[in-house]
Amino acid sequence: MSDGMSEAMQAYFENIEEKSDEAHEIAEEARSQGYDPEEFVEVKLAANLAERVVGLISSVAQQMEDSGVVPRIQELEDEYGALDWRVCLKIALEVAQEEFCEFEDEVEAMEVGIRTGLAYLSLGVVSAPLEGFTELEIKETHDGEDYFCLNYAGPVRAAGGTAASVSVLIADYVRKKMGYAPYDPTEKEIKRCHAELTDYHEYVANLQYYPSKAESEHMMEHLPVEINGDASQRYEVSNARLKNIDRVGTAGLRSGYCLIHSSCLPLKAAKMWKRLSDWGHDFDMEQWDFLEGFLNVQKKAKADDGGDDEEDGESDESEDEEKNLKPNYTYIQDLVGGRPVLGHPLEPGGFRLRYGRSRASGMMAQSVHPATMAVTNEFLAIGTQLKTERPGKGAAYSSCDTLEGPIVKLTDGEVMQFTTEQQAKRHKKNVEEILFLGDALISYGDFLEEAQPLIPAGYTPERWSLELKSYLENNHLSVNDLIDSLSLSDEFKQAVDEPLTNPPTQDDAFTVARNTEISLHPDYIYYYDLLNKDKLESLIRYVRSGREAKESLVLKKNDKKALLETIGVPHRVLKDKYVTVDHPHMRSLQDVIKPQKPFKWRGSVIETLSERCDMDIRDLAGTFIGSRMGRPEKAKMRELTGSPHTLFPVGEEGGRLRSFNSALDAGEITSNFQLFEDTEGNITPHRISEKNDKPADLIKHETEEHEEDDEQTYTWTSIDINQVVHDLKATYDIRVFPDLVKGVRGTSNAEHVAEHLLKGILRSKHDLTVNKDGTIRYDCSELALTHFKPKEIHVEPKQLRDLGYETDIHGEKLTQQDQICELKPQDIVIPSCQSIPDEPADDVVLRTCQFVDELLVRMYGMEPYYDADTREDLVGELVVGLAPHTSAGMVGRIIGFHDGQTFSAHPYMHAAMRRDCDGDETCFVLLLDAFLNFSQRYLPERRGSTMDAPLVLTSTIKPTEVDEQVFNVGTVYEYGLDLYEAADEITNPTEIDVDIIEDKLGTPDQFENIGFTHDTTNMNDGVRVSAYKTLPSMDEKVEQQMNLAEKIRAVHEPDVAELMINKHFIRDTKGNLRKFSEQEFRCVNCNEKYRRAPLSGKCEECDGKIIFTINEGGITKYMDLSLELAHKYDIDPYTKQVLELTQERIEGVFGREMEVQTGLNEFT
Repeated sequence: MSDGMSEAMQAYFENIEEKSDEAHEIAEEARSQGYDPEEFVEVKLAANLAERVVGLISSVAQQMEDSGVVPRIQELEDEYGALDWRVCLKIALEVAQEEFCEFEDEVEAMEVGIRTGLAYLSLGVVSAPLEGFTELEIKETHDGEDYFCLNYAGPVRAAGGTAASVSVLIADYVRKKMGYAPYDPTEKEIKRCHAELTDYHEYVANLQYYPSKAESEHMMEHLPVEINGDASQRYEVSNARLKNIDRVGTAGLRSGYCLIHSSCLPLKAAKMWKRLSDWGHDFDMEQWDFLEGFLNVQKKAKADDGGDDEEDGESDESEDEEKNLKPNYTYIQDLVGGRPVLGHPLEPGGFRLRYGRSRASGMMAQSVHPATMAVTNEFLAIGTQLKTERPGKGAAYSSCDTLEGPIVKLTDGEVMQFTTEQQAKRHKKNVEEILFLGDALISYGDFLEEAQPLIPAGYTPERWSLELKSYLENNHLSVNDLIDSLSLSDEFKQAVDEPLTNPPTQDDAFTVARNTEISLHPDYIYYYDLLNKDKLESLIRYVRSGREAKESLVLKKNDKKALLETIGVPHRVLKDKYVTVDHPHMRSLQDVIKPQKPFKWRGSVIETLSERCDMDIRDLAGTFIGSRMGRPEKAKMRELTGSPHTLFPVGEEGGRLRSFNSALDAGEITSNFQLFEDTEGNITPHRISEKNDKPADLIKHETEEHEEDDEQTYTWTSIDINQVVHDLKATYDIRVFPDLVKGVRGTSNAEHVAEHLLKGILRSKHDLTVNKDGTIRYDCSELALTHFKPKEIHVEPKQLRDLGYETDIHGEKLTQQDQICELKPQDIVIPSCQSIPDEPADDVVLRTCQFVDELLVRMYGMEPYYDADTREDLVGELVVGLAPHTSAGMVGRIIGFHDGQTFSAHPYMHAAMRRDCDGDETCFVLLLDAFLNFSQRYLPERRGSTMDAPLVLTSTIKPTEVDEQVFNVGTVYEYGLDLYEAADEITNPTEIDVDIIEDKLGTPDQFENIGFTHDTTNMNDGVRVSAYKTLPSMDEKVEQQMNLAEKIRAVHEPDVAELMINKHFIRDTKGNLRKFSEQEFRCVNCNEKYRRAPLSGKCEECDGKIIFTINEGGITKYMDLSLELAHKYDIDPYTKQVLELTQERIEGVFGREMEVQTGLNEFT
């Protein structure tokens, strides 16, 4: 890995690789003893993308290992380039032609070839090649020829729309080269497509892209392969004529089919045609020329529909239309109760767009002032996801105190801007209205990634500094020359060099503005552009009516005070009669609006004011961005149902808690078990007998059919659990059995492989729970981090120097807690939030280390590995980062602990896990825990089981093999003036030259010297736990949600109430009412479930009490709240009527509440 990196970075990667190999060797030695389902480490190590692909595919086609596929992929990459689609086509065909290894038949070979191509394009990370593309089926055309039918399932979404679309191309390339006929759809099959998409969109889930009927029919008429899949929903196609179609095989809605025909092929058609039009004919793919005609159909459909649907954020609108910024309501449509709206689309007072990236943002993460977090009733915390109007669909949030904080009106009428979190907390109970939420810091790279145009931003200190520097350069002047010529203060130079933290004095700002072409500094400008002509004239008259007293402007309190609030002028209210605008705001206001001058309108507020004051005045507002709360932040150890400590069955004898303690009282456990016989004839459920710690042989059993050579490895039987536990305690020196050891009701894998019970006993001892694959997981929200201070991650500089952090970003030796260091690409900072009910990650990881060490000593007879006593001992240890829906992990190194709830890692680390930071979550596993305890044989026997399982592991990052989104992350410490000027004109970001990671690829700087534009005092500042998680009931969450809606000027509370009722409460109530009639009944003792309650009214298994699984309270829980909201906010009459009808339906099932007669004393 010596190319494209410094010696220090090379040493860093070598250290991680060596430590990974060391842990792997220890685990190999331990697993070879036979205690586990396999005698080798089941997490396959992969050094690069090609090895990851083979590692993933070999989990279903073992012959692919060491078959020559890896070097062949690398040869194709040299020929076509990394991640080129042609590499996928070629390798898929060669696997299908059995050039590397043999398969059972040609269909299997072609199927594995298609999986391999898809795995390559999805970076060998996601499980979509195994779980999303489910089967290649060969069917007959109407002429009797064989054609391809591709079966897809829901997990294909993990591949992403582009990769899933290309999988169809891959299959068709293999089809044509292998001599199969094209698909010949019938009229019904063609019409079924749009009908099924419509039903899926209406009854199951909103499709990311909902194609028109013309688009669907054109696509179906020309596709050379059939798309199919198993029915995955309880709904059937509503059109009776399209239900029973022979070659479709099902009347049910198919998730995989609908995804391919909506969010994949139609949505990505433009991208596909762009590539195919270049080289498609060279690969004999002329049959896909239909995409050119399809795009014309799509364009016409969009035009007829108003052009709302966009492909990858790109619109077909004309250039003039694009210049008009329009509100986007998408983010607010699916509102959830208790999760507040923070701004309606483009509404003044919402988040003000500010370009830049903090140390803890980028990759779709954004930053706000910590005071903003406090003033939003603490709903917004570090790591909280907001659904946003633009540039993307969502973002996770961090804090940055060099941004503008909120401007609020207090209950006594005073208007003030919060500049610190402490100030906001001190006054938040007295906030009557939030006039402006403050800035949202959004990086240039996020607009570039989402293909969204740069839009106008409000005037900021950094832009003022850039314009001043440009002015000086154009006039061949230095800052000192300007200071001398205008008699400015000595501090002025600092204001130019450090604009975020050192504003110029008021005198200097006005002097520069009056004597140069530079605008007045934004600290002395208000939101004038939110006024119109009449309001501006009214404001001027209002200010003119005031009188000066000392350093204050005193005005009468009347309805004109609202104008000061509209433009965000801080002021006080005296005796409820007077308004005072104090220094320095009095001068800022008077010297700009010039109240004594006659009023002359110049076409806009800004131009009018600029002429009045003989200075350049800029728009402070720019663009306001709407948002609402999505997911709350998360940091929690993962727990399966029942929080088991082991994947060993307890059967019904485990009782309600599924505990071995209850089973010990019962004396036995009855379940499906694999049984083994040791050399002494002892029968045991373990591969190594607990009686003598010696290997045992698997006992095979005849199947119920007693067919010859048809044996199974498990049987339904009872084991003497008391004897098993007694032997375990004696053999492994377990002196005290934990008070509560919990197992699973029964194993769910195909062979009923159970975990060794000793592991569960030790996990219980260390208060840890097991995941479905045998590991211990910790889930947390994702946040990007490129720089940190030692004090922020609670690690001493000396310990960081030992990890390779020799210097700070300025090249100074790291000795102080507040120096800024650049994060290395695979280093992570784990959550250590002490304010949450769930345990912080450092406590869980520390106990996991201690569990692994005790496991090594007691079970495997080896030396402990971690020897960790405090969390400081965790620094430098390795973990496996694993994102949802993926099957490939990435090694990360713990370097510290922060006070929030996020997995804070370098953008490269997120990209290696195929994630961004738009509000999703990830998980991590201690490396040796994964190597020792993961087994694919524990995974459930159902589709999707390999998702979120570390089938393969990459120890070091290769920039060309990660998600390309990271390449758009900016690397500059300051944006250029051209970006702001281009944004004023609403410009495509590709037209602006900003240094990004992509520009560094292949150079020694590709992992280093990544800058940030906005620093912050401490990244831990701000709210750490969202109020959504601390408020105990939905009523209280909604109360605070609506309280915030009433306070934020940019939010329309009746709209919020109506959306919440329609999109959440009514849907939930109707759904539960429907489920009530379909529900099961459950025994409170043994948890046995019945479709119909036994006539005896008692459980047939244990004679326990039978109860509903859905009760009246679960159905009516939102009705009173909904009716109260409807009454208070006077929502739409139609919604009120729906509520009343729903109430009648509920009363029809459960009856009305009994009326209670009350006495007069109740009202006196």
